[in-house]
This record gives sequence, C-alpha cells and structure tokens, in this order.
Amino acid sequence: MAGNGGIIGPTKDLNTPKTKVTSFTSSGTFNVATCQSTTAPEILVVAGGGAGGHDAGGGGGGGGGLRTATCVSITNGMTVTVGGGGSPSPGSPAPNGNGSVSTFGPVTSAGGGGGGNENSTAAIVQGAPGGSGGGGSSSGSTPKAGGSGNTPPVSPSQGNNGGSGDGQPGVSRAGGGGGGAGGTGGNAAVPGNTAGNGGAGSANDITGSCVTYAGGGGGGICTGTQGTGGSGGGGNGGKCGSCAAAPGTANTGGGGGGGSPSGGAGGPGIVIVKESFKCASGV
Repeated sequence: MAGNGGIIGPTKDLNTPKTKVTSFTSSGTFNVATCQSTTAPEILVVAGGGAGGHDAGGGGGGGGGLRTATCVSITNGMTVTVGGGGSPSPGSPAPNGNGSVSTFGPVTSAGGGGGGNENSTAAIVQGAPGGSGGGGSSSGSTPKAGGSGNTPPVSPSQGNNGGSGDGQPGVSRAGGGGGGAGGTGGNAAVPGNTAGNGGAGSANDITGSCVTYAGGGGGGICTGTQGTGGSGGGGNGGKCGSCAAAPGTANTGGGGGGGSPSGGAGGPGIVIVKESFKCASGV
C-alpha cells in the first residue's frame, strides 16, 4: 500500500532545501519565491559609483557604498532601488558627480562621492564624501583632500576615503584616487608626476561566484602616469591628449576615472537577494 494516503507516487519530502538568488541591475519590485520564504539569509546592496572629476588633474570617483545584511524579512512587493552612477561635470564650476543610493528593505547604501574638479571653487576641488569618497584635485599649487568615505556612517563601514590631489605650477597637476569598499584611494604626487590609484573594491560570493564590487576610480594627470582604477569596476584615470578617463563598470558600483576634458561616469550599482527555503517534493 502506498505510504502517502493511497496516492501513487513518491512520498512528499518537506525538507528539500532550495536556494534562489535574484539580482537587480535596475530598480524594480521584489517578490518572494513560490514556497513563500519570509526571510532572506543574505542580501548585498551596492550603490552607484561617483563620477571622476573634470580636467587633467581630476580626482577619481569613489566607489558606491557596499553593505550586506543577514536574516532580512522579505515580503511580496518590496521596492528595490538600484542607484545610478554619477554623471561627470562638463566643467567648472559644476558640482561633483555623486552616485545615487541603493536600497532594499532596511538597508541603504550611499552613492560614491564625485572626484574633485581641477581649478574650481574650493568646495568642489576637494573630493566629495559618500559611500566611498572621491579623490581630490588641485587648485594652483594647493593640493586638496579626498572626500570622506562611510558617509553617512554605518557599521560595518560601507567604504573608504579618497586620496588627495597634488600639483605645482609649470609642472603638473594630478588627481587622487577614489576610495573603494575595500581600501582607501591613493594620493597623487607632484613632483613624481603620478596620479593616485583607485581604492580596491570588496569581494562577495552571494551569487555562488566570487565577484568584486565598488572599486574607486583612478586620478587623472596631464604629464606623467595616470591612476589605475581599483579592482571592482573602478575606471582608469585619463591623460591629456592620449587617454580618456574610463567610466566605472556597470552594476559594480565602480567609480569613474578622473581626467581631461571630463571624468568618466560612475558605474550603476546592484542589489542581490539570496533566499533559502524548503519545498515539498514528489506527489
């Protein structure tokens, strides 16, 4: 006799583990899996990266804030916001191109700070604060600091500070690297004629594969060595007349590279939700 009430077929197993991973590369609505899971064991929320600063010594954009959370309550119809990357400034005195926030449930990650714009007003030569801060530029011979990361502050930290810019009249001006989720942006050095490298991003394996997100953009320069973008989608800095600043990689939250005539755009962010639930199998 069948052991499931006379129905022919395998006995139902209510303990078959299932996992579903949903990635949002643009804003939308989240719905739970068919077995009505109520808790996500893990989520990843990466904001949009900041744009690189304009002109030769533009600072690199900061990587978008990166936050994770566990045991997050989930229901049908939850709003998911995926932050866009910052838009590069067309020139002085336009503001820094900050990235936009990403949100899921109780978790909000701040957009990356835009890189400092060379020879602009004092407020925007400095890298902007954000999830990770943008790299600073220079105004004449006055170097400007990078923007502060983990702004607004959360624990664990969502990002790091940008590096400072540097410059000397008649020599060169160079931008600092944008901060990344895994490391601070590098400082520019003139003399030395080197721009700052972008800060490293942070690796995460929520999808089953190890992917690095939220790297900072490299700083720009005219004569010398431009900054390299940080791992995790940071764009390389530009160099006068030879290399344009690169944008941050899409859906990594990478910061754009700084440089002439304008910096690279920041990379849009991403939201990933991992569900774990149990479904009945068999008849």
